[in-house]
Amino acid sequence: MSRATTRPRRRIRRLAGRITRAVAECNEATRRLTTLVGTPDRYPADPDRAPDTYTEFVLRTAGLMRREPMARGRGGGRAGR
Repeated sequence: MSRATTRPRRRIRRLAGRITRAVAECNEATRRLTTLVGTPDRYPADPDRAPDTYTEFVLRTAGLMRREPMARGRGGGRAGR
């Protein structure tokens, strides 16, 4: 194979790799967004309140976990702390 035909093939392979990575990244972003939007705990009325029942706990933790404040920041259920 001559050098003249090797260069375009390399360029095409690199371009195909870039396109493949871009499509994979878009697919991952779409999957993550769909999961986040579809979680039942996305818009809770009182997100800092602990679940009252086990069923509510399971429902809240069914999706991806969001970052929760540290125990010091939650105040342990006490107001004003």
